[in-house]
Amino acid sequence: MVITKAIIPAAGLGTRFLPATKAVAKEMLPILDKPAIQYIVEEAVASGIASFTIIFNKNKTALINHFDSAPELDLLLKERGKEKILHGINKIIRNAEFTYVNQPEPLGLGHAILLARNTIGKEYFGILLPDDIIVGSQPGLAQLIAIAQQENASVIAVQEIPIEKASSYGVIAIKKQISPVLYQINGLVEKPTASQAPSNLAIVGRYVLSHKIFTSLDAIMPYTEGELQLTDGIAHMVKNGEKVFAYKIQGHRYDTGNPLGLLKANIGIGLQHPDYGPQLQKLFEKKLIDVIAGDL
Repeated sequence: MVITKAIIPAAGLGTRFLPATKAVAKEMLPILDKPAIQYIVEEAVASGIASFTIIFNKNKTALINHFDSAPELDLLLKERGKEKILHGINKIIRNAEFTYVNQPEPLGLGHAILLARNTIGKEYFGILLPDDIIVGSQPGLAQLIAIAQQENASVIAVQEIPIEKASSYGVIAIKKQISPVLYQINGLVEKPTASQAPSNLAIVGRYVLSHKIFTSLDAIMPYTEGELQLTDGIAHMVKNGEKVFAYKIQGHRYDTGNPLGLLKANIGIGLQHPDYGPQLQKLFEKKLIDVIAGDL
């Protein structure tokens, strides 16, 4: 099984970041010197993905522009000896293919994935939610691809959460534990109460799914009656005999779907940056000394 395609659903309105997102796509808000979505694409490319389908809305043309070539800017930077500034994004543009599909209405994650059916075909594929940035020694999606290849089945990323936070996540029901980090799932519950949660393992924004998810999404609630949830589609796959596994993804996850989470990502990733890290560390140490001394 070779997995080279991925979907990035990026059509959300970003209301938690208003007024900043009135004119700027949430996924284009910066973490240090790169827009958040570039970290997602870099993870996928490092995992072997070469073909991306980005689900967007018509107000997010900045996403298209970012992953397109800019010859005049490249020439200007080269003349000034600053071409290294765009080395990372230009490498992505040279080595990856991008397709954009418009989601005219916010009809749920399942609906967004269904819109990409024609670009995926009869293959396994990755899904990366742009609100989740995962930093670790191995790319997050690559971890799931390895499990999918090992089990010849779909796999979703999970992490342990305090049970009182279950209502903010999709939560898995466990059929069988394979290892300390791998489970076969029996079902999924979207945003259960603490008492209804079947486990403390919550779904986070990485998936490797069989193309059969499209059939399951077709089979469940029509999106015209409300939002079509991806978790419901995966649950339908399981009920119809498909094996689906959950893997405790390794690495640190930043939830950039809210302003505080984006700030934490800037600090956490900034501290690991070879140029910014030492400066940030000195800044924090200085401020801590000021606080202890009472100099606020």
